[in-house]
Amino acid sequence: MRHTVRANHRTGPRRFGRTGGVVLCTLCAVAAAPLAAPGPPSAGRPPDRSTRVTSEVLRLAEEAAQARQRYERVRRAAKGQRARAEELGRTLRVRGAVRSALRDDAGAAARAQYRTGGFTVGLDGGDGGGGAEEDLDDPVELVARQVPAVRRRARLGRMLVEEERTSRRLEAEARSLSVSRSGLDRDGARLGEAIRTVEARLADSRDDLNAVAQAALDSGRCAPVDLAGDRAGPAVERAAARSARPAREWTRPVVSYELSAGFGGVGANWAGGHTGQDFAVPAGTPVRAVGAGTVVAAGCGGPFGISLVVEHENGWYSQYAHLAVPLAEPGRRVRAGQWIGLSGNTGNSTGPHLHFEIRSTPEFGSAVDPVEWLGERGVRL
Repeated sequence: MRHTVRANHRTGPRRFGRTGGVVLCTLCAVAAAPLAAPGPPSAGRPPDRSTRVTSEVLRLAEEAAQARQRYERVRRAAKGQRARAEELGRTLRVRGAVRSALRDDAGAAARAQYRTGGFTVGLDGGDGGGGAEEDLDDPVELVARQVPAVRRRARLGRMLVEEERTSRRLEAEARSLSVSRSGLDRDGARLGEAIRTVEARLADSRDDLNAVAQAALDSGRCAPVDLAGDRAGPAVERAAARSARPAREWTRPVVSYELSAGFGGVGANWAGGHTGQDFAVPAGTPVRAVGAGTVVAAGCGGPFGISLVVEHENGWYSQYAHLAVPLAEPGRRVRAGQWIGLSGNTGNSTGPHLHFEIRSTPEFGSAVDPVEWLGERGVRL
């Protein structure tokens, strides 16, 4: 879905859509708003509502992800069982034909034995080898001639018993699969409903998060949210702590995404060309520091909305813009992969996404291609 970009810039509160389609930074190449100097955040501790809404979005996103994982496991199991049931059906049809042939053969041998009083070879010229009745005056020779036929009948009997045993086992497996598949179908339906329910709640929470972000912009106080301790909840705290563990030297700014507007793009959405790489992600997606460094600036308003700048080694800087919530303040040391904010739709943006830049200075106007820069450091986008 394309978004219409108007020339005039709305400064009042606005509602954000739940989905973004192809999202782009709008006029990100105009003069950026002044960045906050390093130091403590102006608002002190974040309002309780910010922490509560942020934690709820993260908790519901994790709950939805887990429900989708369980649903995929059930779906794969059901698919495997359907394939096995089809294989069993084919096998049982083949074995049914084999059993039928074995029964016919055994029946023919039994009828021949009944008619001849037990002798099925060497009588009436029926020895299968051209022998005639007058050739078998010796009773010992006649009995000897029956041995292969007796063995054949015994072998037929054993094969028939084994086929019947195998078929019964396969039929029992097919019945068990049918019962199990019914259970999996019920589990799949239940999980599908659970996913729809939690995603509806998550959409509402993302709307609340966007409202919190807009209120912060309107007040000019974009204070970071602290996810540590009981205020955020144990599950969110654990997830944030995991993100702060040492990771590889460089990483992506978001885990799962769709690349939208690329570096250097031109058009009505930008004045002078797009200065970063856009990652289309839902509002409330954890944004990660791409490498170890120090947060040196935080923005609260202007084209980039809520934003952060991290200084890395060798004089490089990374910027993260259009955030809904910052999770770090200037002066904070961060590791590669550590959560530093949640994505949003603040500033000049046509839909929820992360605008990501690599700069040679902390200031606007020094950007390089972030895809190429990360690629040189082993990170493929």
